Amino acid sequence: MSEHSESPAAMIRFTDVEKRFDNVECLSALNFVVAPGEFVTLIGPSGSGKTTILRLVMTLERVSGGTIEVDGEPLSHMRKGDRLVPADEAHFRQARKKIGMVFQQFNLFPNMNVLRNVTEGPVRGLGKSKQQAEARARELLELVGLSDKVDARPAQLSGGQQQRVAIARALAMEPEVLLLDEVTSALDPELVAGVLRLLGDIAATTDITFLCVTHEMQFARSVSDRVMMFDGGRVIEDGDPEKIFTDPDHERTREFLRAVLDRE
Repeated sequence: MSEHSESPAAMIRFTDVEKRFDNVECLSALNFVVAPGEFVTLIGPSGSGKTTILRLVMTLERVSGGTIEVDGEPLSHMRKGDRLVPADEAHFRQARKKIGMVFQQFNLFPNMNVLRNVTEGPVRGLGKSKQQAEARARELLELVGLSDKVDARPAQLSGGQQQRVAIARALAMEPEVLLLDEVTSALDPELVAGVLRLLGDIAATTDITFLCVTHEMQFARSVSDRVMMFDGGRVIEDGDPEKIFTDPDHERTREFLRAVLDRE
């Protein structure tokens, strides 16, 4: 997929991406495309490089080699005349406006109420007026079932409610790409289904492009357009969820799914 002329339309494109930490290779010559509006889930064992991919797209980490593009524009690099050079912080700040991320931990501002947690980013980052931001925040909080919690502080909410606020906050930034990093791993088991149902509804009713890391295999199977199996920093299988989950081609995929599904 690294040849641009033969590649499909891409919202996210990895071309020969490498990532090393202290000379230890985490990602190796990674090439893949996520189409606009597509929901792609990354599965695989811990340490296989899945979260590193999200952190690279979110610009929390920088590539060691290769390039990443978002919506046709270089993310890891910027244009200088007729060549690409490593991106600077100003370029990253601009690029981040297209990208949202929901983390394992909710990362809400503890000193702000729910409404302000959702409005702070659009006011400061997108230049929205307070009135515009609050109107949209109230719509989003209704969407996530928290319209009665606008004045609450994060400490007054359950884990599931805090994660719903984090989702509303990410949506308030009007992202073209939304990254999901094990968004249910910090939740009590009885709260997981509601958050996953909410994310499925958002995926089905918006044109946002999703890149998701999860160990919730039933969610991945039901919501994803594509599933990519990672092992050792490489994609070893990439395809339709039904094919991956019922008849994977790779023995490593079969081993992983047996182990994970036995725990669910």
